[in-house]
Amino acid sequence: MDGICTEIEVRPITAQRSYKPGAKAWGVSLIALGLIAGGVIFGPHLLSSTALQTAAVAPPAVEVSTPLQQDVATRLQFLGQFSAVDKVELRPQVGGTLTGIGFKDGDIVHKGDLLFVIDPTPYQIKLSEAKAQLASAQARVDLANREAYRADTMKQTGYGSVETADQRTADLRAAQAAVDNAQAAVRDAQFDLDHTRITAPFTGRIGTHMVSVGNLIAGSRAATSPTTLLATLVSTDTIYLNFDMSEADYMKFLRERQSQTGPLADKVQIALADETRFTHKGTLDFIDNTLDRTSGTIHARATVPDADGLLTPGGFARVRLSVAPPASAMLVPDASVLPDQSEHIVLTVGADNVVTPKHVEVGDLRDGLRVIRAGLAPSDKVIIDGIPTARAGAKVSPEAGTIRVAD
Repeated sequence: MDGICTEIEVRPITAQRSYKPGAKAWGVSLIALGLIAGGVIFGPHLLSSTALQTAAVAPPAVEVSTPLQQDVATRLQFLGQFSAVDKVELRPQVGGTLTGIGFKDGDIVHKGDLLFVIDPTPYQIKLSEAKAQLASAQARVDLANREAYRADTMKQTGYGSVETADQRTADLRAAQAAVDNAQAAVRDAQFDLDHTRITAPFTGRIGTHMVSVGNLIAGSRAATSPTTLLATLVSTDTIYLNFDMSEADYMKFLRERQSQTGPLADKVQIALADETRFTHKGTLDFIDNTLDRTSGTIHARATVPDADGLLTPGGFARVRLSVAPPASAMLVPDASVLPDQSEHIVLTVGADNVVTPKHVEVGDLRDGLRVIRAGLAPSDKVIIDGIPTARAGAKVSPEAGTIRVAD
């Protein structure tokens, strides 16, 4: 291999760009994915902004109506409680063993009905003794009367002394006094015997019997000693409804009543606990003469007929008292009246469809509607539906509605 020269060409190694099928397509795909991702991220923000702008442009829809005008009477409303016109605790005036009960618990009993019987034997014995004493006293009176007659005759003929005649007259008077005492003893014994039978003092509903037959009960005529409660009896034909007026309501009642000549202020309407309407009627028959210093109220009472037997002593009811004749007034739904600190406002819509709040003076509820005494005009368009979406000073899209009285 000597003498053989091999030439080797050395060239610098350079990087050669390789090409793979589909590389360009992958690049395009990555760019597209980036754009899609950007749209997913930023798209909702763009859409929500557009929706808000659209909502801001479209005013909220509300329903409006002019106030309902009706003739309503000025009235006051209270919470009352029923009590019996007549109520009695049946207690014996004589003691002894209870031998009979003449009613069933809860019955309607009539005046004079026999309710309880106490063993009459001791009182019959006492009456017999008293009658025997009376008979003896009457016999002594007869004897004293004859002796006094003889003594007086002998005195007149000169055969008897004046002293003897006077003594016989005194004996007659003493015998007559003994008769009077014996007669009183008879009446006393008869009284006790009569009260061994306890009868109903008036017609009403009786409660449960508190003592069973066979028990020894205590009685007292003047309740100077403890007595046994046998039962209670309450009247049923009419019933009292008691309630309290605040001083402000009482003054309003007085001022309105002074301007009236009819009996309007004496009529009350009543709704029981399970009633939504005032179906019962009564008459105001008593107002106390002083205000209670602790509560600032005055007690009042109405008398109510209980024809259907639904009125029970101790039960509660709503009382409505009309104090002035009916006069024209405006009414709006109670939900349309909004509290504003110590006042009330009603949202109205003007000619430019802008919400305008108006301060109003409110009255009571009438069939689901609130009486507006001042602050509204008959032509005002009151928002009756869609109130939560309405804002003072903002525009709304009003739709005509109607205020109706609740059924």
